[in-house]
Amino acid sequence: MSTNGAPDPHNPPAPHNAPKTPPLPASTTSAGAADDSPAPPAAGSPQAATPEGSPAAPENGPTPAPTSASASGPGPISASASGPASASAPGPAPASGSGSQGGPLAGVRVLELAGLAPGPFAGMMLADHGAEVLRVDRVSTVARSGDRPRPDVMDRGKRTIGLDLKSPDGVAAFKRMAATADVVIDVFRPGVAERLGIGPADLHAVNERLVYGRMTGWGQDGPLAPTAGHDIGYIAIAGALSMLGREGDKPTPPINILGDFAGGGLMLAYGVVLALFERERTGRGKVIDAAMVDGAASLFAMFYHTAQSGLWGPRGTNLLDTGAPMYDTYETADGRYLAVGALEPAFWNEMVTRMGLTDLPDRDDRANWPRIRERLAAAFRSRTRGEWEAVFEGSDACVTPVLDMGEAARHPHNLARGSFVEVGGVTQPAPAPRLLGSGRGDLAQATRLHDLTSWGLSDEHAKALRAADVLA
Repeated sequence: MSTNGAPDPHNPPAPHNAPKTPPLPASTTSAGAADDSPAPPAAGSPQAATPEGSPAAPENGPTPAPTSASASGPGPISASASGPASASAPGPAPASGSGSQGGPLAGVRVLELAGLAPGPFAGMMLADHGAEVLRVDRVSTVARSGDRPRPDVMDRGKRTIGLDLKSPDGVAAFKRMAATADVVIDVFRPGVAERLGIGPADLHAVNERLVYGRMTGWGQDGPLAPTAGHDIGYIAIAGALSMLGREGDKPTPPINILGDFAGGGLMLAYGVVLALFERERTGRGKVIDAAMVDGAASLFAMFYHTAQSGLWGPRGTNLLDTGAPMYDTYETADGRYLAVGALEPAFWNEMVTRMGLTDLPDRDDRANWPRIRERLAAAFRSRTRGEWEAVFEGSDACVTPVLDMGEAARHPHNLARGSFVEVGGVTQPAPAPRLLGSGRGDLAQATRLHDLTSWGLSDEHAKALRAADVLA
């Protein structure tokens, strides 16, 4: 989760009833800070990623001239030989080939100010599809890590440096680098980048084509903009949290997926692509105001309509929020779980037939839902999860096992598609979405970038900055 932008290191903030089943909705698919700055908030807090005054050193910048595996095939990938770690699918047959074959964003250069959760996630999404991402972190953080690869999944495919943005020399160096970049990802609170001298106006003065992506929880304006926050607060103000949870129970946050990642990092990456596309027409880069509160609200667009039209009732009483027995999870005899999504009559009939349940009450009458749920729960508890998997294998009953992360990587469907890869001993999701026939980025773990000549800093200039502890 994230606090609302990186705090100012000089003045850090305080911690901070319808009787019948409603019609199915249109879609039911679930689809850097200076070295003396305070440490960033714990992982999981997107906005308070890096304190003002010092960009976090890039955790993983793109490897120079990488060679990457093709995304067109479903098989596992291997990370570039130029990187410190190889990536291969967790299955028994790692894909051949290594490195990067470019990807749709090949040639796009990104400076990512180090932060937590949404900022790095946006950078990962861009790097996964071929962008060259240089993560700018604290000097002390990078110096302490040395040249060891960074295992954080969201840093894959990037390179990293440390730069003191509270130093005039560090700011000047960042501007020289921005002059060669296409995108900057800013994770600070509103106004922090401007006080450092690296705000949109400062950087557009040296590169008018630069896309400046700003990632915050509350956005660049509004009464809450200057305050701290986390994912749970952003989705609460967006109206999303009120809809999550079981009937009669308190709202339940879905970890920090909705605000930080879906409503934050993913929206920022989308905004970057929009701005790059528009730049082809205008020749000028735009500023992206990606606010997690906006993004989370946007994700609930369908439910804003259904709630106002009367098709959606209180939390936990509806068709898709565990209110209905045909859309819920059930425990099996071995303490594991099955996910049931037998919404449509044909799928429901197939499920209950395979279960041997022939005398269930009418599911279209909500008054029958409690009794149906009890019957289903008792039936599912009569066999193990594996036994039920065999019962429903190859069917359209829409019953699936609830897999943990280790099981998911080994599931036959995911293995066949190469949905997971292994990089440096860490199993992780493969890049998504897939552009068939296009390449994708290098997935090697992030390492420090020493040669910054392609970023506008000569070897002599970089040596002098390192000697002054401004660069690492």
